[in-house]
Amino acid sequence: MPPITRDAIVTEARAWIGTPYRHQASVKGVGCDCLGLVRGVWRARIGDEPELPPPYAADWAEARGEEALAEAALRHLVPVPVDQFEAGDVLLFRWRAGYVAKHVAIATRDSTMIHAHDGAAVCEVRLAPWWRRRLAYVFAFPGVTD
Repeated sequence: MPPITRDAIVTEARAWIGTPYRHQASVKGVGCDCLGLVRGVWRARIGDEPELPPPYAADWAEARGEEALAEAALRHLVPVPVDQFEAGDVLLFRWRAGYVAKHVAIATRDSTMIHAHDGAAVCEVRLAPWWRRRLAYVFAFPGVTD
C-alpha cells in the first residue's frame, strides 16, 4: 500500500460523493452512513478494518449515553487538538451540548468536509459556524506522512 497522505485521504473521500445514505452500510456507490464513509476510506487507504462496529440503531448514542464513537476512534486513530485539524482528519460532532458525539465527517480543507447524513447522498459541504460549534473531537488516520 502506498504512503498515506492527506491528499490521498481526501481524494478517496471525494470518490464517495454521491453514494446514497444507507444506515450501517459502507459500500462506495451503493450506500453508507457517516461511519461507513470513514470505514470505507480506511479500507481504501490503510487496509482491513481493525474492528467492525456492532449493529447500531439511529438513536444508539442517546440510548446508551456513552461516547462509543469517540472511544472507538481513540482505539484506532490519532487525537488532534480540535482547533488544529487539517485536510484528511476525521471530525466528530455533537448535535447539542451535553449529548454524545454521534456524527462523523472527513475534513477536506479548513473550511469544508465530506459526510453522509440521513436523507441525502455523501456530499462535500462548507464547515459553517453551525458545524464548528458542534465539533467535539478530531482525529488523524494513523500513519499519515504529511
